Order: sequence, then structure tokens, then C-alpha cells
Amino acid sequence: MANQWLRHTLTSLGTLTSRPQAFLIVLAYALLWALFQPETFDWHAIATLATWLMTLVIQRSEHRDTQAMHAKLDELLRTHEQASSALATVDDKEPEEVERVREDQRRGE
Repeated sequence: MANQWLRHTLTSLGTLTSRPQAFLIVLAYALLWALFQPETFDWHAIATLATWLMTLVIQRSEHRDTQAMHAKLDELLRTHEQASSALATVDDKEPEEVERVREDQRRGE
């Protein structure tokens, strides 16, 4: 039960970090850091913040690409008469479940 909760939480966290609000949170954190502890806001702090921001940029780009690919594949599944309609919702599952679905497809089930 706890393992299922952790997997769902990590997946949700990955999705949340691709939202614009994540950038605002990091910028608010940087502003508060600079206001309340200016003596520790040096080049190390700037490098840390730059790393966080670049991570969010990469996460957002990956999420956009994945969503675009899913939209295209959903359209192909919708229009192809022999396609399994169950596959159209596989992206709503946790990564471990998606791996099981892919393995079942490889075996021809």
C-alpha cells in the first residue's frame, strides 16, 4: 500500500514540476533567500538556483514532447479499426503498469 502511494506521489510530482507554477516557486524561494539570508546568497546560491531552473526547463520540455506524442498516438488508435481501445488510456497508469502492458504486447497477449 505504501509502495503504491509512493509510486503515485512520485509520478504526480514529476508532472507538477512541468507546470509554470514550479518556476514561480523557485523564483519565490530565490527572492526569500536573498531577502532573509543575503550573506549566504553568493555564486554558489546562484549556481544552485540555475541548476533547479534548468532542471525545470528540461522537465517541461520532456513533458510537452510526451504529451504531444500521446495526442498523436491517441488519434492513431482512435482512427485505426484494429487498434485496442484499452491502449488509449495506458498513459494514465503508473510506469510499472505501462511496462507490464508493453511486456504483454510483446508476448502477443
